[in-house]
Order: sequence, then structure tokens, then C-alpha cells
Amino acid sequence: MTQIRFALAQIDTCVGALDANAAKVLDYSRRAAADGAQVVVFPEMTLTGYPIEDLALRRTFRQAAWDKANELAASLRKEGLRDLYVVVGTVGTDHETSKPYNRLVVLHDGVVWSGYDKHFLPNYGVFDEFRIFKAGERSVVLDVDGARLGVAICEDIWQDGGPVAELAGRDIDALVTINGSPYEEGKTDVRLELAKRRAAEVEAPLIYVNQVGGQDDLVFDGGSFVVDADGTLLERSPMFMEDLAYWTLDTDRMHQEKAAITPRLDPDEEVYTACVLGLKDYMAKNGFKGVTLGLSGGIDSALVAAMAADAVGGANVHGISMPSMYSSDGSKDDAADLAANIGAHYDVQPIEPLFTAFQGQLDLDGVAAENLQARIRGVIVMAYSNSKGLLAVATGNKSELACGYSTIYGDAVGGYAPIKDLLKTRVWELSRWRNKAAAAGVGIGGLKIVGNEAGDTGVSLKDGVMIPVASIEKAPSAELRPGQKDSDSLPEYELLDQVLAAYIEHAHGRADLLADGFDEKTVDTVMRLVDRAEWKRRQYPLGPKVTALAFGRDRRLPITNAFRE
Repeated sequence: MTQIRFALAQIDTCVGALDANAAKVLDYSRRAAADGAQVVVFPEMTLTGYPIEDLALRRTFRQAAWDKANELAASLRKEGLRDLYVVVGTVGTDHETSKPYNRLVVLHDGVVWSGYDKHFLPNYGVFDEFRIFKAGERSVVLDVDGARLGVAICEDIWQDGGPVAELAGRDIDALVTINGSPYEEGKTDVRLELAKRRAAEVEAPLIYVNQVGGQDDLVFDGGSFVVDADGTLLERSPMFMEDLAYWTLDTDRMHQEKAAITPRLDPDEEVYTACVLGLKDYMAKNGFKGVTLGLSGGIDSALVAAMAADAVGGANVHGISMPSMYSSDGSKDDAADLAANIGAHYDVQPIEPLFTAFQGQLDLDGVAAENLQARIRGVIVMAYSNSKGLLAVATGNKSELACGYSTIYGDAVGGYAPIKDLLKTRVWELSRWRNKAAAAGVGIGGLKIVGNEAGDTGVSLKDGVMIPVASIEKAPSAELRPGQKDSDSLPEYELLDQVLAAYIEHAHGRADLLADGFDEKTVDTVMRLVDRAEWKRRQYPLGPKVTALAFGRDRRLPITNAFRE
């Protein structure tokens, strides 16, 4: 009988931070060994961070990463961990072609003991690995204390054939796969079903370890797990937080014993937490301590401010009310209430004097005068960002971004856009969920809401809510002219978002949309708005991907495009 105690080290790494990433591997390996683990498994490209994009093509980076792997192996031995098998991802080099590999290595007994190179390279959605990596051409089975372990890297289990098919005939005791699988709604169930198929294919348990944390516009959700050969879930780690979990393989058992299984998150909580983690990690990994944003009293800025408070604490959020002659008293009150609820800094900077000065020289009217107001506000937000060293966050949602319903160099300014992949109807849903969670006094996902040293988040709920109810319930308006409503320029959001989901995420053309049951006028309006706004989207700040098809890496259309349906 062979029993192998595995540690699933679900960690958050930073691209290029070789020293910090290696130090974290060493720390988690110490903890795993102290808890009796014989094998500790880390995510894909742990030492380098992931995705490294064109850093992979830089010879000096690959050499530094390889040197760090050898240094880490020596450190493990020096600390008395020579018997521990450390499975970790990094970048390797094909020395005949100088092409990089996405590589899994095993550190053991002071050396880089064995390696496996990713076979299937994803080239869809957010992935573009064909132009970076060279594909591996073999399967690897590791003998660990009498157990036969097959290994795979992420995409290798998503495609039929390849190393998993080869491993099916090699009598393995478990399949270990290391992953950098980005989050999107619904993907958790897809991964689990896929793992069940692969476990059945190799007739052995499958150990799936996934990266966690934000990297630019990607969020990795963790959620590592183990499934038995018959598809039984044996272990599940929490989502959106670092974790070290354990599971024991017994090669004599037909059905393996279960370990801890973390309950699933509420779907709204899952998406909200992904957005918060994306912002939190973007700030931490780029040296930002606080954020600034315009607080209009509307739902978008309110939700973004709440997310920022959850990410870095209300005391590190600098909200600016920038009322114009068209701003309602209700909107100003809602902005002030929101700032008070989350404990944010709150300044009022009226824009009418600046607008009057510009108009004295330019004398604009119509849309030009409306956009001028938005651009004045953008200048103020960026002034706060520059003078205080704060990250300016944009507050636009996916519906607005799709239709170009934002002012470039105005409300579109900023370095990060936390809700850019949320349709407007989703913004309302998440806002209601956040209020429910706040009223219940619970945190979000696995994230701890950041507070001061005493643990005080600064949240002081008014009437049991975080986001003012009026911000959720009132008709959306940019308030750039008297009586303005979003529905003056756009279909009602409940309808608009259905059309956008079909047109953008499902790539339905005009005939398809009509067949879906949408009326001709709405279809033509939405398609025209979306197609004309590509140039704006290219200049919009990055933000976390949470849907199957986000603007940016997922959807790449030419700006100059004469095709019309």
C-alpha cells in the first residue's frame, strides 16, 4: 500500500517578481512539509507569474527564471526539505531553437529533478500562446514514493488527445494538473465536468491546482479541487484567496477518501469578489495605496466606490462630487451618503465656474457642451490622481462601453475600470447583493474587507444599506442637460443588455438577432452604436474580465470597418 499526502498550494503570484514568487513557494513548502505532505503542487508558471506574454521571448528573463528554479531547489534542501517533491510551473527554453516552453518542473533533493512541457497551446480568447511558446511533445509519469503520477499543464486537459490520452494507457495512480485558468461566470462548473471526464479517461483521481489573484485584466479564482476516477468530488479549495489544502491518495483504495470541501459561493458574490480582487491586486502589484473617482450619485460610481472600499478600505477611497448646474439635489445627497457609508474621503468640486470659463471662449452647444462637462470632471479626477498619487478608476459599465455611451477623455479617464465587463442590469444585481451582504454583516468571498490597524473598515451603514437605495432605483442619467435620461439615447437597459449579450458574447448577426425575437429598430440601433464605438473601447482603461467574452483580448475587431449588415 502507498499513501501520498498532497498539498494543494493555491497562491497569488506577480509576473516578473521572481524573488517574491520563489520566497512564497519556499514558505508554502515549509508549511506543507510541517503538515506531513510528501508532494506540494503549485499553479502554472508560479515562479514567473502568469501570463508572462512577450517576456517569454526575452532570453535574459528565461535565464533568470531558470536560475531561480535551481536556487529554490538548493534552498529547499538547505532547509531540510530535500525529501519533499515540489511541483511548480516556470518558463523553460528549447536550446536548439531558443523558443520558450511553458514548463512544469519537480524540485527534489536539491535539484530540478524532472520536467514536462505543455503540449497544447491555447490560442483563443485571452490566450495567444502560439506566438510565444513551443509545444511539448511527450507525456511524463513521475514515480513518487511508489506512486505513479501523470502530469499535465492547464490546456492539456481541455483538448482531446495529447498527453492525457497517452497517460490513459500508462497505469497511473493520479493525474496532477497545474493551471492558470482565468475566471469567468460559469467556468467553475465547466472545469469540474471536464476534470471528471479526464479522471475517467485515465482511470485515476485528478488533482487540479489553479492560480489565484489579479494580473492586469485577468482574475484567477483558485477553486482548486480533487476528483476521483468515478467523478466524486474529493476536495475543493476556496475561491479568490490563497490557500493550502491537503488530500491523501491511497493506491490500494478503489474509491478515495474525501478531504475538506469548501461550499460554493453565491453567483453574485462570486462575480463581485472577482471584480474586487482584480482591483485589489492591480493596486498592490503596481504600488497604489488609494483610489480616486467621481461620485455622481448614480449606481455605477456607487458600486465602484463600494468595490474600492472592499479592496483597500474606505479610508483609502477619495470620492469627488463634481456637481454642475444640471445636477439634482438627490444625486448630490446620494453621493454624500455613499461616501459616508464606506468611510471615504469626500470633496465637492463644482464644475460650473470652469464650464463658464470654457464657454466664454468656446461657446459650445449640444453634445459638445455636454462632453465638455464630462471632460472637466475628467481633468479634476486626474488632478487628484497626479497630486495625491492615487489610482484613478473609471466607472463605466459594459453596456455603456458597448454603445459608446461615455465621453472619451471625460468619464472614461482612469487607470483601471472595475465594472467594465458588467452589463448595466448586472450592476444593479450586484449592488442589491452587496447591500444584502452589508446588512447581514458578512464579508465577501474569501476576501477580508480591508480596514485600519484596528480592523475598522470605516463602514457605517445608513438604514442598513451600503449603497443608497435611491442610487439603485432612480432612472439612470448622466445629468448633462435638463431632464436627461439614458433611455433618451439608448433602449431600456433590460432590453439593451439582452441584445448586447446576443450580439457580443454569442456573435449573433442581424439575421440571428431578428430570429431571436428582437425588433428590427432595436437591432439596427444597437448594432450601429456598438460598431461605431470600437475606437472608444480601444482607449478605455483595462478592467477585470468576468464574462465569457470581455472587450479587449477576447473581442478583436478592426476600428476601420466598413462591413454593415
